[in-house]
Amino acid sequence: MSEDEEARAWLIALRTPGLGAGGLREALAGADGRIDAALAWLRRRAAELDASAAAWLEQPDEAQLATDLAWLAEPGHRLWRCTEADFPPLLENIPQPPAALFVAGDAGLLLRPQVAIVGARRATQAGLAIARDFAQTLARAGFVVTSGMADGIDGAAHAAVLDAGAPTIAVVGTGPDRVYPRKHHALARRIVEQGALVSGFPPGTSARPHHFPRRNRIIAGLALGTLVIEAGLQSGSLITARQAGEQGREVFAVPGSIHNPQAHGCHRLIRDGARLVETPEEVAEVLVPLARELGCELARRLGVGESSAVRGAADTAGWRGDPQYQALLDALGHDPAALDVLCERTGQAPAELSSMLLMLELEGVVEGLPGNRYQRLPG
Repeated sequence: MSEDEEARAWLIALRTPGLGAGGLREALAGADGRIDAALAWLRRRAAELDASAAAWLEQPDEAQLATDLAWLAEPGHRLWRCTEADFPPLLENIPQPPAALFVAGDAGLLLRPQVAIVGARRATQAGLAIARDFAQTLARAGFVVTSGMADGIDGAAHAAVLDAGAPTIAVVGTGPDRVYPRKHHALARRIVEQGALVSGFPPGTSARPHHFPRRNRIIAGLALGTLVIEAGLQSGSLITARQAGEQGREVFAVPGSIHNPQAHGCHRLIRDGARLVETPEEVAEVLVPLARELGCELARRLGVGESSAVRGAADTAGWRGDPQYQALLDALGHDPAALDVLCERTGQAPAELSSMLLMLELEGVVEGLPGNRYQRLPG
């Protein structure tokens, strides 16, 4: 199949009414991961599907598919499929993982260690200030801040990271071409330019209440841990935190005044076992070892094997005497360099370099910059 034919087949499957990620993954599992075979299998079983699904599989809307393909053809847009080797490994370990993600911006950011920062839409000024402080500090520590681009805490965290010149990831409950809330059009543009906007829904999908729990599952699934800053007892942020806990991820909560209704959800999380944190350094301390494990897992997934990158991820003290790490640092020089440039300079594969750069970033030797670029830090 050509790339366009494969993309078209994926879009047909993803848009099949009622199929869902689980149904598509089941079809792919029975077809050795080939989307054309999975689609053929679904068509053979069309009688077992509901009428709308059968009708779509028999005669998909060509105008809709053309619109989807036009979106994918734009620079920086990607349909990231679960059959690809570099599909975010953390998502594979959650209940009901997505079958594909629509990404606008730097998709490579999804492979970096992330921390989710979520909270109340109607946050207090104190809560917004806390979100900005935590977001910028964690970004400087090498973590990509991920959130849902909602009003309040989410938006404050995204904007603070962007203002600091670092990348951020927004996972949205609409199609990747829609912005919700509408007031965040400018923020969404900045995120795409400097980070990544991610959706589990195809282009044109509008905001609907039942989409947001699905979005929250992806936010929690991408991140090593979820931090909640202000949340009422009915806040959707508690759904994200609960899903993170169910996925075996770390959950952090910032306490507040007993007189602030927006603190009551955080207090409940703490009573239920979330880590009480008062500084961003407390979050980083817990997540850094997990980030190193993620580097090992990513290297294994991409077939790097027992390389120096993997050894360095398991034992960061070992990188200092490793000639491959020294060659990478020499290749970095004193000016920012993109990953593909570093591949040319060192002769090493992108997967191995990504794992090595992750270790150096966590050690404070290298800084990740927008556009999948890296810079050696002084010292």
